[in-house]
Amino acid sequence: MAKKARKSRRSARVPAGVSAAIKSGQAMAEDVIAFRTGQTRKRAAAVRRMARAPKPRRAPAPPQIPSRTRALLGTAVSAGVLIAEGDSWFDYPFYDVLQMLEDDYLYDVESVAHKGDTVEDMAHSGGQFEEFARRLEKLLRANKVPRAILLSGGGNDIAGDEFAILLNHAASSLPAINDDIVRGLIDVRLRAAYARIISGLTTIAQTYLGRPIPIVTHGYDYALPDGRGYLGGFWLLPGPWLEPGFRKKGHVDFGKNSAVIVKLIDRFNAILKDVSATPGFEHVHYLNLRNTLRHDGTYKKDWGNELHPTEEGFRLVSKKFADLVGKL
Repeated sequence: MAKKARKSRRSARVPAGVSAAIKSGQAMAEDVIAFRTGQTRKRAAAVRRMARAPKPRRAPAPPQIPSRTRALLGTAVSAGVLIAEGDSWFDYPFYDVLQMLEDDYLYDVESVAHKGDTVEDMAHSGGQFEEFARRLEKLLRANKVPRAILLSGGGNDIAGDEFAILLNHAASSLPAINDDIVRGLIDVRLRAAYARIISGLTTIAQTYLGRPIPIVTHGYDYALPDGRGYLGGFWLLPGPWLEPGFRKKGHVDFGKNSAVIVKLIDRFNAILKDVSATPGFEHVHYLNLRNTLRHDGTYKKDWGNELHPTEEGFRLVSKKFADLVGKL
């Protein structure tokens, strides 16, 4: 069965948009590598200048760490190094996936994640790739090879101020989901954006290591459009991200709206799974997080607001990441 799976991946037809995105990601990565090559030469020159600089007659004593701090921090034990790029599931106040991977599973995480980032921002901003390359260089100088790259994104491309455009009006005779717009956003744009990001990260890793680093993607769980934002979403606090769009288009039934979100999340997960099966992406691992968090009458125990888990919810999600990374 494994041989058949590998054969089908190699022989799978890659959509033209994905193929173009892969080439574009490679080109962007090559530009970043060229820039970083210049920067590393500058750094090497700075190292040589430091080596030639007069040494002080008496070297300063190394800074001391208080014994109580050493006792608190414990010994330097690590399950490995991870690099993360993504959105608020990786960059959330007080607790998120990355914090728990560090504190509960002993991974050391280098993160370039920023809450609010969209996948299209990540894919088309050269700064994201440059920051990734710089973090990778830093790790390799310390003789640390990342165990995996964690990639999170897509929620901000779908939810938020523009969410209503994905919906037909409730008073129309059309289905709740505007399939033409959803197809363009999820099936075309997000698919291509993910292919471009993965291609770029892979090219950078291949250049530095001679091999790709495993990449883990995920497609979120079934969000609940109940109108809750961060800490209530009042005044300048972010959210809610879903319910206002439903209300704007006349959809006021929570159960029916939740069913719409299920369809959108399933569709997004489908393209992520499909992208991970692209020939040349054998190092990409899709993590299915659906049904990790509660979706029944007790869902608020796992969901802190419309888009983000509670601390306990993040703990459930983080365990699935740790389980997968532990097998890589």
